[in-house]
Amino acid sequence: MTKPDPNRVLRRLPLVVGGLGAVLLLINRLLTPQLTDSQARGDVLGVILSAVLILTGLIWQQVQPRSPDAVELIGEEGFVLAEDLPTAVKTELAWASHLLLTNTVTRSLVIYYQGKVLLRRGILGSQAEVIPGAIVKRVLEKQQPVYLVALYVYPGRIEFDYLPENTQGVICQPLGNQGVLILGANAPRSYTKQDENWIAGIADKLAVTLQENL
Repeated sequence: MTKPDPNRVLRRLPLVVGGLGAVLLLINRLLTPQLTDSQARGDVLGVILSAVLILTGLIWQQVQPRSPDAVELIGEEGFVLAEDLPTAVKTELAWASHLLLTNTVTRSLVIYYQGKVLLRRGILGSQAEVIPGAIVKRVLEKQQPVYLVALYVYPGRIEFDYLPENTQGVICQPLGNQGVLILGANAPRSYTKQDENWIAGIADKLAVTLQENL
C-alpha cells in the first residue's frame, strides 16, 4: 500500500489560505455599498498578501522535495546463508547485510557469487535461485554498477524474480568480476548518491573477503 506524502498539507497550506483570502476580499467588496478610503487601502493590502501566499504555495509545490511513494514489499522476512561457507565469510556477509538494511533504504538483498547464491536477507522473494539476466550479466562483464531507479518501467525487471514482486528500485553492485550484490528498495528513486557510495565501499570490502576465502 502506498504511503501518503507527509508534507502534502504543509505544501498546500499557503495556496488554500491565499485563495480563501482572495475570495473573502471579493465577497466583501461586492457586499459593500460604499467604499471608504480605509477599506480601499485594506483591500489593496489584502490582495497583496493573498498574492504572496498563492505565489509561495506554487513555489513550494515545485521546490520542496516530495518523499518517494513507498510500498510494503510482498514476501516474508528472512535471513538465508549458504551452509558451506567459511565462518569468516558468514560473519562478513552477516555484518555487511545488516549495515545495508539498517543504514540505507534497502529492504531486500541478494549476494550472488561464483554462480551461486551466498546470501538472501530482508524481505525474500518467492524465487530462491538466481539466474543472471541481461542486466546482471552486464554488471559482471563491465564491473560497473547499475541503478534502476524505478524498476516497474524497465522491461528487464522480470529477471529479478528472486526479489519481492513489487520491488520499486534496484541496485546491482559488482563484487569484483565474479559476483553481484543486488539490493531492492521499497520506493522508487530512493537511493541517494551517498547511499550509492556507501554500497560501493561495502561491496569492495566484501569482494576482497570473498576472493581471499573462496
